Amino acid sequence: MADETDKSANQARTSRDDRLKSALRENLKRRKLQARERAASTDPSQNDDGSLNEGTAGKAGT
Repeated sequence: MADETDKSANQARTSRDDRLKSALRENLKRRKLQARERAASTDPSQNDDGSLNEGTAGKAGT
């Protein structure tokens, strides 16, 4: 009887682990794709250093 309980618990654990591995893998793929898309897109409102281009209105005291 104890063997059946152990097998059932082990199967549940293995099933859960497999689902978690799959979910993590899919999440990683999605995040990599998002990072690639962000890197590929160019935002004309940003300078090369990544700061916003505010023009002369953003400069104080000059």
